[in-house]
Amino acid sequence: MKKALSMLLMLVLLVGMLAACGPKREAEQKPAEGKKGTEQTAEEPKPEKLVIWEDKDKSKDWLPAAIKSFEEEYGIKVEFKELNMADKIRDQLRLDGPSGNAPDVVTLPHDQIGQVVTEGLIQEIKVDDEVLKTYSDSSITAQMYDGKLYGLPKATETPVFIYNKALMDKAPETMDDLYAFSKDFTKGGNYGFLALWDNFYFAHGPIAGMGGYVFNEKDGALDRDDVGLNNEGAVEGTAYIQKWYKDGLFPKGIIGETGGAAMDGLFNEGKAASVMNGPWAFQGMKDAGIDIGVSAMPKLPNGEPVKTFMGVKGWHVTQFTKNPYWSTKLIEHLSNDENSKARFEAVQEIPANVALVEDPVIADNEGAKAVALQSQYAVPMPNIPEMAEVWGPMASALQTVASQKAEPKAALEDAVKTIKTNIETNHPAK
Repeated sequence: MKKALSMLLMLVLLVGMLAACGPKREAEQKPAEGKKGTEQTAEEPKPEKLVIWEDKDKSKDWLPAAIKSFEEEYGIKVEFKELNMADKIRDQLRLDGPSGNAPDVVTLPHDQIGQVVTEGLIQEIKVDDEVLKTYSDSSITAQMYDGKLYGLPKATETPVFIYNKALMDKAPETMDDLYAFSKDFTKGGNYGFLALWDNFYFAHGPIAGMGGYVFNEKDGALDRDDVGLNNEGAVEGTAYIQKWYKDGLFPKGIIGETGGAAMDGLFNEGKAASVMNGPWAFQGMKDAGIDIGVSAMPKLPNGEPVKTFMGVKGWHVTQFTKNPYWSTKLIEHLSNDENSKARFEAVQEIPANVALVEDPVIADNEGAKAVALQSQYAVPMPNIPEMAEVWGPMASALQTVASQKAEPKAALEDAVKTIKTNIETNHPAK
């Protein structure tokens, strides 16, 4: 009798253990996967609706069609709203997130990623390697923070070499060639080449090309304590910048906050043969009646490329969504080759999709092709919050160098000292 009772108790315990394990085993089953196999622990139930916040005036002629194809494939309704990407989306997310009115997907410039991650506004995403291979390595790097992926690339931009075909036959291959052209051309209020090199966004190109860097990379993340803006290469690059001002090849009027407008005016009036500027300037130049040519930047005197800053706009899943799986599927869909091509044709922002570089829609577009080529040498702007402490001190240093009020080494030493002090004060180490 005792033996039978003991066996019965053991059987009851075994059944209880199996029942307790049941839900866990079910959760561990391989999830259903969509076309690209988003890596998730389990596929969520389909929501009735997902909401996107897209950039202002950037949805026409492509986003409704992309949404329609997503709805047809997955049976999930999608709505979108336009907000200014540079600031409004981030600021509104701070308000709408805690109140329960946040969207599922937003678009942001990559240099905001560190800040919005720190604030808990967007979340890490996980996608298959096959999805990652869709985009250039640098554009994926730009979407990462602290070694984790927080978005998929939507568009890239970087400064390129733009010239007036009526004043310059073709783009020079080297900056030495451009310098020689400028020495001959610059007279009577005309200039051979202009660049806003008192602005660190543009000055980063020659500085990094000579060996300077903002934050060094360590273990897959940017090291805020390793600032390379006063190393030998940075000093050499800044001295090269100063040479153009010192030799009278750049006018004093393009130093300071009004420099951009002054440079644009000279080029659009046919008084500057070439400039360093971004794709955002193309249309204004064409509207001014300038027949422009566009290429990657000429090589520096040391034989290295001008390592411009690259900006990458991306799609992100908010921290507040109740549907991270389907939100991730949505951003995969929005940034696939087909929809990225349609978006380029509609808004002329260059996609990061590697397959589109050779597509005639890009390859036959001189401006887009130049941006794609220059992007191979470009460096994503650091997206850690500490980058906010770099812009001001570097602008001050470059302006004093450009106006011959300081030598490069001394100006950069002061700038880096200020940068490090501000980082320690405003961004206490964890």
